[in-house]
Amino acid sequence: MLTATYADKNKVIDILSKSFENNHSVNYIVQRDSKIKERIEFLMSYSFDLCYAFGKVFLSNDKNACALILFPDKRKTNLKSILLDIQLILKTIGIPNIGKALSRETKIKKLQPKFAMYYLWFVGVDPASQKQGHGSKLLEEIIADSKQMDRPLYLETSTLQNLPWYQKFGFKIYDQLDLGYKLFFLKRDSQ
Repeated sequence: MLTATYADKNKVIDILSKSFENNHSVNYIVQRDSKIKERIEFLMSYSFDLCYAFGKVFLSNDKNACALILFPDKRKTNLKSILLDIQLILKTIGIPNIGKALSRETKIKKLQPKFAMYYLWFVGVDPASQKQGHGSKLLEEIIADSKQMDRPLYLETSTLQNLPWYQKFGFKIYDQLDLGYKLFFLKRDSQ
């Protein structure tokens, strides 16, 4: 696995935007209009920037898969993060959806742990390269990295079909949230 550089940002955005264009959780917060594609791309750009600053961004060796890792305990509020949040509202969520997005985030934060964790925010494989083991290889390397850092690995998914895949790698569902769609909370211990 490769640690992405800022030069890889467009590649990561492309992979994640394609991978999550029909995702329930992404579509819940993204304003639904003629600019949906651009709005999802900005969400991925925003997520890349936060993880690049307060976590890790990985690419598979062949650059067909990627992952955004966030360390919430390291996230700081600064001028750049405030500007990113404002842009997220304007370019992705939309003013009418602010309340819905904030309510969702509050509910999620209540269920997430309050200790140092390794948070897998997004993992995706270019649709043309899916079902070839790229995602599994990358996830194995992410698990190894979380073990090396001695941080338990957490994530959420709204894709029911992904649950057996995550469970195959030792993840366990520890909670779920009904937001009009099911959001499953998974964890994997660092040991």
